[in-house]
Amino acid sequence: MTETGTGLRQPVTGWRGDQSYFQFIDSHQFDVRLVEDVLRGRRAGVIFRGWADRREVADLVDRFWASPARRRRGETEISGYYVGAYHYHKPTGQYLDESREAMAAVRSVLGGRNDPWHRFEAALRQYLAGHGVRYRLASDGRRSACPALIRSWDGAGEFSLNPHEDASQCREPKQSDFEIQRVLRYSPCAVNLCLENGARGRLFYWNVQPDDETKRRHGSYYAGDPYPTDTLVGVEKVCVDVFPGDLYVFNGAHVHAVEKNLGRRTTVSCLMGFVDQNTVVTWT
Repeated sequence: MTETGTGLRQPVTGWRGDQSYFQFIDSHQFDVRLVEDVLRGRRAGVIFRGWADRREVADLVDRFWASPARRRRGETEISGYYVGAYHYHKPTGQYLDESREAMAAVRSVLGGRNDPWHRFEAALRQYLAGHGVRYRLASDGRRSACPALIRSWDGAGEFSLNPHEDASQCREPKQSDFEIQRVLRYSPCAVNLCLENGARGRLFYWNVQPDDETKRRHGSYYAGDPYPTDTLVGVEKVCVDVFPGDLYVFNGAHVHAVEKNLGRRTTVSCLMGFVDQNTVVTWT
């Protein structure tokens, strides 16, 4: 990483949104139009309080921790448990094969057509269809992406999940044949349903989408990290309290992080975005 003559690392530079854009709307009423705003890059993020009720959350938590398909992701700074498949830094075929293998386990944890995750997807799918947009899993024409990832972070240090962005990983050279790379023409969005969160565990969200020069300096061009906090000094930031049952959607091209929490932080999640004007795809 490049340092200045004073020994300080060069700050992150890039696109910053104005006040009308850089908002994290906090709502107790679900409004799918706000999700569309995030997908279309008109708004940074939205959180819907209590989307899943206590019983639904408890059922999802129980099935996740009891799942025989639960695996350990053991990298030092992004350690935790998960059920599902990650696309991160994998050839397209490997990810899609792993997605196919994980499909039954993911559906077993989610529980069925009336679970809160499928309710969200059904509402978004219906709304988009009414506007001529198809919502579906990303695919290569034969195999489909994983429908959701259930994961619990326990990373060590200042953060449970270090500052990063989700756009760079979408241009992984080993996935040049994967349609998710076209999402970079639009806005790659993260969707999370909180199942467990101890004390703290807030979402930190910075008003900057790093430019390519920054990504090359930081070695994050294909990875989306690292972005140490001292390179983000002076960048506007929102801190979003997240509680079990909350559903939130945000533009993942911005640098964001998960504060170190004092307990388990478990979510159902996916990434999504437009690949053309009439198609939104999801993947994990």
